[in-house]
Amino acid sequence: MSIWRLATAAALLLAVVVPAQAQARWIAGWASAQMIPEGENALEPRLLNDATLRQVVRVTVGGRAVRVLLSNSFGNAPLTVGAAHLAPAAPGGAIVAGGQPILFAGRPSVTIPAGAQMLSDPVAMPVQALSSLAVSLHLPDPPARQTGHPGARATSYLASGNHVAAARLPDARTITRWYQLAALLVDAGPNARAVVTLGDSITDGYGTTTDGNGRWPDRLAERLQSRPALRDVAVLNMGIGGNRLLRDGLGPSALARLERDVLAQPGAAYLILLQGVNDLGTLTRDAPASAEAHAALVAGLIGGFGQIVDRAHAHGIQVIGATIPPYGASAYYHPGPASEADRQAINRWIRTSGRFDAVVDLDALMRDPADPTRLLARFDSGDGLHPSAEGYRAIADAIPLALFERRPPR
Repeated sequence: MSIWRLATAAALLLAVVVPAQAQARWIAGWASAQMIPEGENALEPRLLNDATLRQVVRVTVGGRAVRVLLSNSFGNAPLTVGAAHLAPAAPGGAIVAGGQPILFAGRPSVTIPAGAQMLSDPVAMPVQALSSLAVSLHLPDPPARQTGHPGARATSYLASGNHVAAARLPDARTITRWYQLAALLVDAGPNARAVVTLGDSITDGYGTTTDGNGRWPDRLAERLQSRPALRDVAVLNMGIGGNRLLRDGLGPSALARLERDVLAQPGAAYLILLQGVNDLGTLTRDAPASAEAHAALVAGLIGGFGQIVDRAHAHGIQVIGATIPPYGASAYYHPGPASEADRQAINRWIRTSGRFDAVVDLDALMRDPADPTRLLARFDSGDGLHPSAEGYRAIADAIPLALFERRPPR
């Protein structure tokens, strides 16, 4: 065949392939914030030696196909996944018909370098919004250092051997954490977009029922699906219990994880930012702090919020600021008047600075009118810090859905 004919054939092939690819709109339909599981949050390495790990997640938007993002972000050596499988989930860790192998560049196994993530090939599996999918991974050897999300509040299943396609794992043990799984991308159509919720345990859903999907981002996703015009908007929960804005602690700080957990999320168009209570609480948890330290913390938090807003705006992401709810009855942080003054100063800035595209005033929503330093009783889980089930629902219901009808420029 002549060079001219080869070039013509290649051009015709591109004319067929490129438009089909261009129509895909891959967005994250589910994701979790990654960190190093430590202490009781880490699995014993022997349990991950020649093991199948089946993890169940609920996608928040529907689509025509799925890609799976595996994570070795905090690993300090390469991690090999020997086989992987995706299927609709059934109760008790079972899977139903319709599952398919997950491939990477056409191969059933993949080795993920230390510090990296690996995106699978598309799996042609139509999914419905708010449906549960099971991702099953076979690990020939345990990770040298695990990457995961301790606050899954969902049941995962672990069994010895390679059983990724088994309808039910044999002799499986249950765990309530996610490991090595960062996101599920969904081909959700040309207008699909995602809301990222960046926060601490209030966003992560502390106190909610395992497998109950009772976090406020879960409720927000359900509200979006109830409105036909917004069914192509996903919700990604990037909360980490105990997380802080400025300093590492339980997980990297919000500033340190902003790139991976927000800006790099495919389809991210909106960010709801609810952070700061752990920064405020830890300042005086163990000992009083000077006036200078209080002032420095307030300035640091305001500066940190400003950094997140500016960086998100540079990526075309609209930012919704949430005021910090009261925590005056918390026996864990036992805040005094100075800490309350700090909270009020930060909330005042969130409300009045004009830096945010919108503000959701959770302080006004959740405080007790008789004592504004405390949560309203029906919104209090009982610890003075975390919301009750009704409180989580109230947070989600307070977010105007009209905010997500405004599509940021791409």
